[in-house]
Amino acid sequence: MSRVITSRNRGCHTVPRIMALAMVAAFFLASPLYSAAADTPARVQLDSKSAGPRAVENLTEKVIVRDYRIAWDSMAHAIEFDVVDPLEGPFTGEAKQRLAATIASQQRSGLSQRYLDQNHKLEAVFYAPEGDVIELHDTAEFQQQVLDEGKIIHDEKVVMRYVVLMTPSADRWVIRQLQAVPQF
Repeated sequence: MSRVITSRNRGCHTVPRIMALAMVAAFFLASPLYSAAADTPARVQLDSKSAGPRAVENLTEKVIVRDYRIAWDSMAHAIEFDVVDPLEGPFTGEAKQRLAATIASQQRSGLSQRYLDQNHKLEAVFYAPEGDVIELHDTAEFQQQVLDEGKIIHDEKVVMRYVVLMTPSADRWVIRQLQAVPQF
């Protein structure tokens, strides 16, 4: 006895299967979107008109903005979760050493910090003729929280100024120096 499947019968089994697949897909797609919304990436703007003695090329400007954003997102993660691994790549030299020391200090004290809603306005003030170093002035605005074993004990909106030296590496620009200053 053979059974004939008509389009009417097939549609009956297909609709619930499609709905189930859609619900599973919506669940998996919504989870990353929800967690990404809670932890938005740093916003970075770069004004390179005043840089000298060499002009900053458009492609270099885009790469510096991208790499600076990645560095701050990595630093925020490292400082919030007291881990140094995210510093590998975006930071080198003195900047990396200072951040690692900050994380070690936090681990000893049981405190950590969280940087939220970051806005960075960069101004390129020096770009070496050889293209091997750029000095930036960053006016950073962000929400800074201090946590004691995961509980917020201090929360404030801050404006910080940083003098930043970035140098190119094999595949990106890295932060070599990140120095907070009272003014430019």
